[in-house]
Amino acid sequence: MEAQVISTTPFDGQKPGTSGLRKKVTTFQQPHYLENFVQAIFDTQTKLNGGTLVVGGDGRFYNREAVQTILRMAAANGVARVLVGQGGILSTPAASCIIRKHQTQGGIVLSASHNPGGPDEDFGIKFNIDAGGPAPESVTNAIYARTCSIDQYRIVDAPAIDLDQLGERQLGATRIEVIDPVADYAELMASLFDFDAIRKLFQSGDFRMRFDAMHAVTGPYAIEILEHRLGAEGGTVMNGVPLEDFGGGHPDPNLVHAHELVAMTEGPQGLDFGAASDGDGDRNMVLGKDCFVTPSDSLAVLAANAEVAPGYKHGIAGVARSMPTSQAADRVAEALGLNCFETPTGWKFFGNLLDAGRITLCGEESFGTGSDHVREKDGLWAVLFWLNLLAVKRQSVAEIVRDHWRQFGRNYYTRHDYEGIDSAAAQGLVDHLRILLPSLPGQQLGAFKVAYADDFAYTDPIDGSVAEQQGIRIGFEDGSRIVMRLSGTGTQGATLRVYIERYEPDAERHDQLVQEALAPLILIARELAQIEPRTGREEPDVIT
Repeated sequence: MEAQVISTTPFDGQKPGTSGLRKKVTTFQQPHYLENFVQAIFDTQTKLNGGTLVVGGDGRFYNREAVQTILRMAAANGVARVLVGQGGILSTPAASCIIRKHQTQGGIVLSASHNPGGPDEDFGIKFNIDAGGPAPESVTNAIYARTCSIDQYRIVDAPAIDLDQLGERQLGATRIEVIDPVADYAELMASLFDFDAIRKLFQSGDFRMRFDAMHAVTGPYAIEILEHRLGAEGGTVMNGVPLEDFGGGHPDPNLVHAHELVAMTEGPQGLDFGAASDGDGDRNMVLGKDCFVTPSDSLAVLAANAEVAPGYKHGIAGVARSMPTSQAADRVAEALGLNCFETPTGWKFFGNLLDAGRITLCGEESFGTGSDHVREKDGLWAVLFWLNLLAVKRQSVAEIVRDHWRQFGRNYYTRHDYEGIDSAAAQGLVDHLRILLPSLPGQQLGAFKVAYADDFAYTDPIDGSVAEQQGIRIGFEDGSRIVMRLSGTGTQGATLRVYIERYEPDAERHDQLVQEALAPLILIARELAQIEPRTGREEPDVIT
């Protein structure tokens, strides 16, 4: 089967962000657009020639077409073997699991994560390296550089591969293996958690839960593991069928977009446990009866109780968090004598620490938690960890969290998102803050005295690489913080994220409403950054 060589020209703007290249579907549907980026991967990742590649995505609109294109290009570029999820489906953590288990030379993951899906919505593509994690900047920079000069790509002219039937196919000299997308991942989860204890929890008759898959990729994974293997009652998994448009919803597991699940946990008849995951399965939200567990607190609670799960029974080496994530995990690490690292936003920054054995658990405030079992954040893993914890402690979610606060103190924490704002205005706001930074230390802002103010820079302790301008930090003498950064996960305009945190050691003051407890700092942040005059926004679009 002869490879065709197609002439092409570069497209502007194919630089991968924190989680790959994300654009509107219509952008990816342009002739040569997807092909250019995929060819740039093959041109720069030479180990794939003669090697094995993993391919799959979250099932959103254009997923199947993109998979077929990648398979035909893999065959034309000398890839010996491709493992592709049945139906073109692979959750992001499952893709990482398969890359690592089968020792492949990398994977191409198709997803725009928590962004909406559909013909007029979002699509994304990223390359994961042979360790299973997102490509580091050295790799993404090389891919981007190639997209800027590309003049041809290689592809075979062949009928579409049947993605719905398990088994092997041949595409030229390339072996295509359509695999069960769930099996390897489920086996890994069974090795990490006490499935017998969780089964007994479900069998007790007094434990009620729901998992909202949001019509996204984790539906099949959750049904197989929670309902089939662990014995949860049928219907425990809500919205479990993956749909190309996620059922018209926004597959982001937060208090706004998973409001149906949130309502089910409220009041005297509320569920004991609620959880949700996102479009590609790497994020999670954890709820108890009348209790929302912030992702920052979730990471801290799991770090403090890691030994309850068989996979972590010998303890953990350390913990890392993204810079905007609250410092709750830091307090656990300090108390337990563990390594603790503060990294830029982006899961790729955890990879070196995990590979070097410096940390075991890691997490981001954006509903991402994970460990060294894969090199991605993992939504269902976090849910199973919480189920293991509940099964062992036989306490409610709220009781576990309150006990944690009594021991370590409470970090009141919130994130305010201003979405789709004018990019120039957003950049002007950040530039304004950068000018202010040198003058802020020592200033009194309301009841808070500024201890430090900087634009966060990170030097990787493993390879010495430096990442600069990763977000504005304003720290106060009492441990409170204001953090502001522009997000790289959207596809249009800019998203300004404002993070507010205040530490409260007094257990008698752990029952305040979060927005009220943080109100003075919220006001300081809005006025300091001139958010309303610069963006025209009086209020954030999402508060979590």
